[in-house]
Amino acid sequence: MARRRQLRGFDLRQIEGFAGLIGVDEAGRGALAGPVVAGAVLVTPGFLEGRWATTKAGRVNDSKQLTPAEREELWAEFEELAAQGQIHAQFGVADVAEIEHLNILGATKLAMRRALEGIYPPEAFQARTEPDLFATAEEIAAFQPTVSARILIDGLALRNFPYPHTPVVKGDARSLAVAMASIVAKVTRDRLMNELDRQHPGYGFAQHKGYGTEEHRAAVLKLGRCVQHRDLFLRKLFARRIDPAQMDFL
Repeated sequence: MARRRQLRGFDLRQIEGFAGLIGVDEAGRGALAGPVVAGAVLVTPGFLEGRWATTKAGRVNDSKQLTPAEREELWAEFEELAAQGQIHAQFGVADVAEIEHLNILGATKLAMRRALEGIYPPEAFQARTEPDLFATAEEIAAFQPTVSARILIDGLALRNFPYPHTPVVKGDARSLAVAMASIVAKVTRDRLMNELDRQHPGYGFAQHKGYGTEEHRAAVLKLGRCVQHRDLFLRKLFARRIDPAQMDFL
């Protein structure tokens, strides 16, 4: 009960003056293999005051704190809520090639942008001048008002990001929308890693989801890398045999 009030209360404060609130989070940023995935979830004041948020939001948590079964159950409920038009939920993916090209921070921003674009394009947040009395019929028909929505992104502010946003450190533990986005990202990535496990047997992707567990490190040292491994992330592992958890991913 207290947690439900905490998450909803935070979002109700953040949404004041806006028609919507979009939470954004990622999964897979610190993994040795596989894509980075972002989730974006749009909620409204009506949703935050509605039955689901007031009675069931207490089950939502940072995705890392939930079991796979709990995440899948919530995912199914999100799909139903989206089908009913109560929320919008999208995900974006940046693959290993994009991670190698852009670095992990750039790829994370790309995945977040793709998730957000599934809800609104960046230009929807740019201030516009309404057509005046001298505007043509075509100009009036083409006019789209600026979207009234605040974007909350888990973590620190992102430089050179096309969407105006509010950074929220540990946002998945403070905001309902961000926590929901973290579940969307995690479930999506887990499913992708399960498929990669079938394509690249022997590494245990279905178990550790590409993270630097002892079993995964041993498999890489035994089998070598596959195309889903991130070269930059493996460099120190092969050179020094250190714990990837100690690597600087930024």
